[in-house]
Amino acid sequence: MLFTTEGDTRSAEAIARLAHCNPFLRERMDAEQMALGENFDDSTIVWNVTQDWEGKRPNIGRLKLLTERLLVTARDQLLKSQGKASPEELLLYEDLITYLFYYRVQEPLECFGEEPLNEPQEKVATVYNQFLEGLQHFVTVPGLRLPSGYDPAHLFACYFQVRRAFHFIFRNIVGASMPTARLRAAIWQSIFTHDMRRYRRVLYDRMGDLTTLIVGASGTGKDLVARAIAMARYIPFDHKTRSFEEDFAQGFFPLNLSALSPTLIESELFGHRRGAFTGALEDRKGWLEVCPPAGAVFLDEIGELDPAIQVKLLRVLHSRQFQRLGDTKSRPFRGKIIAATNRDLPQEIAAGRFRRDFYYRICSDIIRTPTLQEQLCESAGDLRSMIHFIARRISAEEADALADEVERWVVQHLGRDYGWPGNFRELEQCVRNVLVRNEYRPLAIPEPDAPSQRLAARIDAGSISAEELLCRYCSLIYARNGNLKQTAKLLGLDRRTVRARIDPELLAKDARQDGA
Repeated sequence: MLFTTEGDTRSAEAIARLAHCNPFLRERMDAEQMALGENFDDSTIVWNVTQDWEGKRPNIGRLKLLTERLLVTARDQLLKSQGKASPEELLLYEDLITYLFYYRVQEPLECFGEEPLNEPQEKVATVYNQFLEGLQHFVTVPGLRLPSGYDPAHLFACYFQVRRAFHFIFRNIVGASMPTARLRAAIWQSIFTHDMRRYRRVLYDRMGDLTTLIVGASGTGKDLVARAIAMARYIPFDHKTRSFEEDFAQGFFPLNLSALSPTLIESELFGHRRGAFTGALEDRKGWLEVCPPAGAVFLDEIGELDPAIQVKLLRVLHSRQFQRLGDTKSRPFRGKIIAATNRDLPQEIAAGRFRRDFYYRICSDIIRTPTLQEQLCESAGDLRSMIHFIARRISAEEADALADEVERWVVQHLGRDYGWPGNFRELEQCVRNVLVRNEYRPLAIPEPDAPSQRLAARIDAGSISAEELLCRYCSLIYARNGNLKQTAKLLGLDRRTVRARIDPELLAKDARQDGA
C-alpha cells in the first residue's frame, strides 16, 4: 500500500483525476472538493477572467502542498518495497507526479508570455533542467517501472501546451455565465479530447487530422475560439537541444473567405506558379504550404466558399496533399484546418450551395459560440465584465473609469434587457462610441414585410415546391393591391390562373400576423 490511510488514498485518487480533467467542467471542482474535504474553497466554481485571479486560488496552493506530502509518503513506501506496487498504485503515483510538476513549471512557463521562442533559449533550457532535476528525485527509485515509461521531454511539452491552452481560453473567452463556461470547456475538449490520458499517450501529434468547425452568429467570437485552438497545439520539445521545435506564435494563418474572390482564395490557400493567372508574376507559397505541423489554417466564413474550391479542399482533407495553381507537383499539408461560419450549413446543403461530402469532412469537431444575449440572460453581471474587458484593451489606465461610464450609459439609454443583435462586436463598438461621443446609436433596421420575408427564406433554403411558390407569390401580390386584374397584369398570368392560385387561408393568416 502506498498510503496508510483511506483518507490519503481518496485524496490521491481525486488529485489523479485533476491531472487529466477538463478544468472548465464541474469535474474539476468535484475532484478538488474530494481531495481537500473541508479545506475546499468554492469561490472559483466558474473561472472568470474578471476575478482577482491570483488572489482567489487558495485551492491550488493547498492541493500542491497536499500532493507533495502524498508523493513523499508514496516514494518512501516504494523505496521500502524496491519499487514494487500494483499497476493501479503505480498509475496513481505517476498521476501525482504529473499534477505536482505542472504547477512547479507553470510560473516560469507563463513568464515566457505569448511568444516564448523570442525569449533566450537559455531560459527555456534552465526551466527544463530544473524540472528534470526535480522529476528525477521521484522517478529514480530502484526497481520502479512507471506505466508510461515517462519521457520527460514529452511531459514538458504537454505542460507547455496545457499552459497555453488555459491562457488563451481563459484570457480571451470572457464571462461567468454557464454558456461561456460551456464554451471554454468545449474549446478545451477540441484541443485535448475528452480523454486526456489517451491524448497524452497517442493523440497529441494526430489532432491535425481532425478539422474543427466553429458555428455561431456574427460577432460571437469565433475567431477567438479559432485562435485559442491554434495557439494551443502540441509542440515537441527536443531533449538534446533543450528547445521547442516550433514557435507557436507563428502558427496561425487566418483567411476570411468572404473578403476575397475565388481566384485569390485559391492563391492564398494553395499558392501559385508564375504565370498561373494574370498578375502571378512569381512563384508563391500558400497558407497550406507554409503552415508548420503544429500550425493551423483558419478558414473564416466557410459557408461562402465557392463549390469548386470546396472540391479542392475536400481532396486536401482526404489525402493531405495539394498542388499550387499552375503546378502538377503534389505537396504535403502538415497542419490543422479550422473553419467557421455564421450560416446554417444544413440549409446551405439543401439549397445546393454547400457540398454534403465536404460538410462530412469538416464536422468531426463542432463548437457553437453562444450569443451575447444568451450569456447575459444567464448572468447579467457579465455585461460589466465584458465592458471592462473591452475598456482594458483600449486603455488599461482608464479601464475602470471608462467601464463605469459605458455601463451607466447603457443602463440609462438601452436598458439591461437590450438584445445586442450584433453580439460582442456590437458591444465593442458601443464602448468606443461612448468613449468618443458619450453616446451610442444602435443600428435601426426597418421592419421587413413578414410574408415576403418568410417566402424569401424558404426560397433561399430550397424548401418550397414550384406549385407552392406560385400559390404563395400570387397570394402575396394580391394581398398588396387587392385587385385580381392588376395582380394578373403584374405577374404576366391569366386572371383565371391567378384566381386558382390565391389561397384565402394564407391571406387570412398573413393578415392576422401583420396586425399582431
